[in-house]
Amino acid sequence: MRALAVILCALQLWPAVLGGPHSHQFVLGHHKQSVQVQNFAWSNCGPSSNPSIVRTLFLSPDPIVIPGELTVNVVASTTLALEAPLKAEVVLEKKLGEMWLKLPCVEDVGSCTYPDFCATLDSVIPPGQQCPEPLQSYGIPCHCPFKAGTYSLPPSIFYIPNMDLPSFLTNGDYKLQLILSNGDQQMGCLKMSFSLMAANQAF
Repeated sequence: MRALAVILCALQLWPAVLGGPHSHQFVLGHHKQSVQVQNFAWSNCGPSSNPSIVRTLFLSPDPIVIPGELTVNVVASTTLALEAPLKAEVVLEKKLGEMWLKLPCVEDVGSCTYPDFCATLDSVIPPGQQCPEPLQSYGIPCHCPFKAGTYSLPPSIFYIPNMDLPSFLTNGDYKLQLILSNGDQQMGCLKMSFSLMAANQAF
């Protein structure tokens, strides 16, 4: 499910946009540079009754250097099917002093709402097209509906190419919250935090 550009894409657009090892190009904005992602942390959020939760999420190495290789290990489960209409709401905040500033939605990156998430997935991978590796090998779907059950991606290596970052994604600390809902029912909620820095600078 489309749930970060590695961090900002791979989890914000998880997992279909990853495509597969050495297969997908990320274009996020207008200023191309190498970056490091450090201090990644995550947790489930929202009510304990949410049917969909992430059980395991590991990203390595630390720091993640983009461009470069990223190892992803994730286990997620849902007690209810995730099906259309499925809304995905992303809130991305940056720390300024002691305050957190909500960032805008620019070119589908930032604090964005995807009212028809299933259609968004279909636009990334057309219906009828096989899910890319390694999703196909591990039986992880890339289209709605996502049946009730547990989905597991063992440690898998993805190559993240150089990426263009929107101008507002500068060095600093960030928080991201992703909420999936169907009508009035919240299906899942995931919080993440991380730091961004130009790769030639130290934290």
